[in-house]
Amino acid sequence: MISGTTAPLKRRLLGLIYEALILAAILLAAALPAVMLTRTWEPALARATLQTWIIIACGGFYVWQWSGAGQTLPMKTWRLRLISIDGSPVNHARAVLRYACALLSLPLLGLGYAWALVDRDGQFLHDRLAGTRLVTHIA
Repeated sequence: MISGTTAPLKRRLLGLIYEALILAAILLAAALPAVMLTRTWEPALARATLQTWIIIACGGFYVWQWSGAGQTLPMKTWRLRLISIDGSPVNHARAVLRYACALLSLPLLGLGYAWALVDRDGQFLHDRLAGTRLVTHIA
């Protein structure tokens, strides 16, 4: 079991900025083979395929990182760790649920992230729904 105090919102938001840089690299790497494969396809089908592939590739990366060590590189840098609400490591199913819930926040203009401003524990909505929390981790 891993314990820790809930990470401050400022630290989590700064970690998200670093996550965006890592995510950009993942998106570029994932997009190249999909674009090469679909370049002669009908544009609407190629776009839908690319978007689906990128969602799957990013999800695979985050689920792998969260359910493994409980941290991505930016989370290690900012000394954050993702754990289940009971303090245990995050399993694959919980990581997939967290990713899906976070993904749903995007078309809602980040509402799931803004949720932390009104949540009694300061948690993001996707953490609340997935039964996870970000804690400050001392290595």
